[in-house]
Amino acid sequence: MLFGLAVSDSCACVLAVKTMWQQHLAKPCLRLYQRQCALTSKAVRVHQLHSTSTGFTDRCYDDLYPGHIHTTPIQKALLAVGSGVAALQNPYRHDMVAVLGETTGHLALINLRDRMRNDPEGYAVLTERPRIRLSTLDLSKMASLPDGSFGREYLRFLEDNHVTPDSRADVKFVDNEELAYIMQRYREVHDLLHTLLGMPTNMLGEVAVKWFEAAQTGLPMCALGAVLGPLRLNARRLQSLFTSLGPWALQNGRRSRCILSIFYERRWEQSVEDLRQELNIEPPPITLSATNKKSTKKYE
Repeated sequence: MLFGLAVSDSCACVLAVKTMWQQHLAKPCLRLYQRQCALTSKAVRVHQLHSTSTGFTDRCYDDLYPGHIHTTPIQKALLAVGSGVAALQNPYRHDMVAVLGETTGHLALINLRDRMRNDPEGYAVLTERPRIRLSTLDLSKMASLPDGSFGREYLRFLEDNHVTPDSRADVKFVDNEELAYIMQRYREVHDLLHTLLGMPTNMLGEVAVKWFEAAQTGLPMCALGAVLGPLRLNARRLQSLFTSLGPWALQNGRRSRCILSIFYERRWEQSVEDLRQELNIEPPPITLSATNKKSTKKYE
């Protein structure tokens, strides 16, 4: 009885914060974001002008990996604030979420790198640098796998939720080549994690995955999404999050094996159930279904 009252009070508190955000904070944050974008644009232009007159040192930074953009601490701070406000306004702005992750995740990426180096399979991932893209996936083979296999269920997730691994942006603002790959790997593993956790891409499913990722990776971007994501849920979904999905996601995120230390490309034929047991991940306490049913696009 007391627990039920506590959950009800928590839901009411979150709904009150949500209402306050919509009525009083949304427009000021949008104006702040617009100012930060203007300042960031100016900073990038100044950097570009400066880089044309510098020598070998800056070129070394710019050539760490294809697409890398070297930024100063001030520029990173501006990018973090601007992208954070934009992501708060619209959690589906994956480009802004990506920039936020790159500009705030340095220490967490170092910790993830150390965990991968200390795991034989994780070390193989760091050495071979596999990428999860449509061009690297044998979709015909995955479609022929039996139901329940990791490869078949991942393909089903892509079809049911109308997503593609090619939608993940390339890393630009991480000033270390190995850490940049780890951030890229994290992005490309995100949809695989949805498959492992049995979570669709609706808001409740995304928040549950963010709670897992926050406990598992320590990335500030994930923690921010875990804290602010519930503001966009209605009372019924808030109750599901606080009473079942949230505790399950946090517990499994803390205790499971490092999700980046798995060479998923070699696990397509393994069953989802066996892979969960190996990673020490329990099945979800409730089943959520994909909400987008408008498209019939298949990956063939």
